[in-house]
Amino acid sequence: MASDAVTEDAADSVTGSSTEGDEPGTRRPRRSPRALAARGVLALALLLSGLCVSIVIGCFINDRTIAESRGQAVAEVLDASLTRTVVRFSDAEGRVYIPPAGVLYPSGLQQGQLVRVEYDSRNPDLVRVMGRTAVLSLLPVGGTLAGIWVVLLPTYLLLRRR
Repeated sequence: MASDAVTEDAADSVTGSSTEGDEPGTRRPRRSPRALAARGVLALALLLSGLCVSIVIGCFINDRTIAESRGQAVAEVLDASLTRTVVRFSDAEGRVYIPPAGVLYPSGLQQGQLVRVEYDSRNPDLVRVMGRTAVLSLLPVGGTLAGIWVVLLPTYLLLRRR
């Protein structure tokens, strides 16, 4: 009979391989710890790069917000620390403000110094030193980005090598 010619292991005899132990469905091969570490390094580099870009975007948004409703004043620098520079100024109506987040673009300011500032008249807590813009953020953020990739890209490539 013709049906007797086909056996269960007909494929095995043609291909020369065994189908024993094969499981249905697909299984992903296990990744090596080095490959996982390489992906982690790449993910970290991309995450840090995204944070750097968001800082620059935030600076430009703050500048645009101040430009939409600009107020000007002379401010006294109360405290110039590493993390923030606190200033005190009076708006056009005579109200005194001390922005809790400090002033934008504070480099070079010293305690007791008087400096002209621009602020958002709708939200006087958003204040920057007059004449300084988000362009000042490009150099430090660009340097940080370069440093991130100078360190993490070779690390990633080293981990990807076999």
